[in-house]
Parts: sequence; structure tokens; C-alpha cells
Amino acid sequence: MEKIAWLVLGGVTFVAALRAGNSLRAMYVGRVALGVLFIVFGALVNAIYLIAQPDYYATFADASPFPYVTDTWNTLVLSHQNFFITVLIIFEASMGVLVLSGGRRTQIGLIGLIGFHVGQLAFGGVLWPWAAVMLTALLLLLRAERQAAPGLAARYTKDPDHVHT
Repeated sequence: MEKIAWLVLGGVTFVAALRAGNSLRAMYVGRVALGVLFIVFGALVNAIYLIAQPDYYATFADASPFPYVTDTWNTLVLSHQNFFITVLIIFEASMGVLVLSGGRRTQIGLIGLIGFHVGQLAFGGVLWPWAAVMLTALLLLLRAERQAAPGLAARYTKDPDHVHT
């Protein structure tokens, strides 16, 4: 279920990000999809797994092409799983809330998520194509947020879906 939600919300985020530079509505849709993705299907789902299915994380780093990532995951993260996954949950929830907050806070959240997805590249496997798509979306959303930030109201025409640049 959560994998489908990740694909749907990730897809909505990506498509909205492609249009966000010319559409405030698309920028807001991308913001909401991304925020919900990280609050509900990131933080909340990880909290449920941590409690109900703690062995879920045992093979997470197995696809990494870097032995030190797999070794570190297996020796450090898994042996202190409650701490590290709790930090992950707090991070995902915080970034989701920041993204939904608007203004500078949204930009901070997007920058945090860009760093998060760059870090995911170390884990290889399916995270490589996912991170590539999400990094593209995050960078486009960040650019749209930065363009829209100064004088947002002044950029509206009678069509609230269009942003002048």
C-alpha cells in the first residue's frame, strides 16, 4: 500500500514540479503532495514499521554498491535502530511540515529533502531512479518557490494559475 502511495504522490509531485515554474496551482499541488508523502508515508509509516515490524530495516542497505554503506548500516544503524529510525521519522515529519508551511520554510524543507535524496544514492538499487526523479522534482519546486517568493501577490494576473517571470 505505501509503495503505491509513494509512486502516486511522487508522480504527482514530479508532474506538478514540471509545471510549477509557470503555475502557482502546480507549485501548491507539488508542495502538498510532497508534504503528505513525507509526513504520512515517510514518517508515519516508518513509525509503524519501527513498532510493528522492526526487522523491516534489516536488508535496507543490501543493494548498496558501496561495502562501507552496507557494513555501517549493519553494524551501527541496525544495532541502534530505535535511535536512528526515530531520527529519520523526526526528519521526515519536519521536512514535510516545512514544505507545507510556505515561504522560506518551504524552501528550507526542499533543501533538506534534496540532501536526503542525495544521501539515498549511496543505497543503490531502486533508490537510484527514485532519487533521480525526486531530485529533479525538488530542484524544480525549489526554483518555482524562489521565483514566486518575492511579491507573490504582485505576480498574479486574473488567472491565478499563471505566474509572470
